[in-house]
Amino acid sequence: MALSNLEAFLEIESSPHVSTPPPAVQKSNQGIAQHPSEYELSEISPQKSSQLPSGTVAQPPTGSSPPTPSVLENHSPEASEDDAAEWAPDRTSASWKTKWRLLSCCLMNFGSGMNDSAPGALIPYIEKHYSIGYAVVSLIFVANALGFISAAPVTHTIENKFGRSKGYAFAMSVLAISYIVIICQPPFPVVVVCFFPLGFGIALSLALSNFYCANLANSTTALSCFHGSYGLGGTVAPLFATAMVSHGIRWSFFYAVSLAFSLINLGYTTWAFFNYENETPVEPQRALQPTASRPEGAGETRTRAQLFKKAIRNRTTLLGALFIFAYQGAEVSVSGWIVSFLISYRHGDPSRVGYVSAGFWAGITVGRFLLTHPAAKVGHRIAVVAMIAGAVAFQLLTWLVPNVIGEAVSVAILGLLLGPVYPSATAVFTKLLPRSMHISSLSFISALGSSGGAFSPFVTGILAQNVGTMVLHPICIGLYGVMATSWLLLPKISKRSE
Repeated sequence: MALSNLEAFLEIESSPHVSTPPPAVQKSNQGIAQHPSEYELSEISPQKSSQLPSGTVAQPPTGSSPPTPSVLENHSPEASEDDAAEWAPDRTSASWKTKWRLLSCCLMNFGSGMNDSAPGALIPYIEKHYSIGYAVVSLIFVANALGFISAAPVTHTIENKFGRSKGYAFAMSVLAISYIVIICQPPFPVVVVCFFPLGFGIALSLALSNFYCANLANSTTALSCFHGSYGLGGTVAPLFATAMVSHGIRWSFFYAVSLAFSLINLGYTTWAFFNYENETPVEPQRALQPTASRPEGAGETRTRAQLFKKAIRNRTTLLGALFIFAYQGAEVSVSGWIVSFLISYRHGDPSRVGYVSAGFWAGITVGRFLLTHPAAKVGHRIAVVAMIAGAVAFQLLTWLVPNVIGEAVSVAILGLLLGPVYPSATAVFTKLLPRSMHISSLSFISALGSSGGAFSPFVTGILAQNVGTMVLHPICIGLYGVMATSWLLLPKISKRSE
């Protein structure tokens, strides 16, 4: 039943806004619909069609075959920011696999949410076990940030060299090995080192999954499910972690749950994306425009290094990375330090206030599942600004209301407002970016941007060592200001693509 509902969410529809007419569908002698190859599109361009004798039909070269998803992703013409929305949804011949692949992406992001939210409930126990302070325990966030950053320049290379299936398998294998080491409860420096490959693996899978979901036919629904799964993982992890450690179970044993999910994802994702690059699209892709409409040389293949350099110089890429950096920084800072704040300043019981972090992630989950569609209807631009303003208000309430219950409610509503921001922003970035730069730009935004989820909690921990954990709130409010500024500076989306 769940899968049938998911299939209904992903019903493929043609966009009513097409700037150029789609290529005509030919039929073979057997009556099977066939789409013109790039050679045919070139031959029927205005410059060449006038040179053909009347009644002559251009023939494709011998052995030509429909382009595969990987070809479409890397062969697309460049687009200006005004024409950035001329990208084509990823529709493969095996439509039933799309459901399984989206489910695979959701499961991986569920594990990522567990990984990011667990430290919030475990930090007090890690400090106690190793006899360390806020500043030292914050080193796990630094290692995580370095892992995220290191994934940015190599994601495109890994995907092109090994393919989606093996790329995901590599990411899940890295996570599994790191979790095994942490479960053994090694000396704290080894724990810190393990958070580096954790950040790398999560950033790699996040970039590839963001790119895949953003190019599905119904990208808004796909992204809400994908990022909502992250919130579900973030909700479950503090519940498990708090229940385990409050019953005397060693804190490191929590990561056995994360290990199990990474192993499940390793096998399932390898199957779901197997042979993905060689599958044939079902319907024509707008990415294959007639040669006559392209600038000369636009179809030439660029090296991955050139694409990456161009991506990181793009205005949308840079502002998008800054936006996600601030967003992830605020999100993980609240999740990681709100429990310590309630213990220190509101004298909360550690065995109970640990569940406040779960309430925050529950709010994020509900927001991503229920508010992402209304945000798209209202308009992502306006909706994101309104949600940032609301986040500032409830962050102030969490800071200023001296009541644990009131603050727990404020934190949950704060999560509700922040939840739809990430999928809404990803949808806007995808429309603004030329398709040829999608994977490079989105991997950079995911990796460098998500490193904010490690850098900001680390800075919070350093300052908390000297002035107390109440510093969490002004830091988060400042990050909301960075989000609003970078969002308002993004280029405009052309009217025909909105």
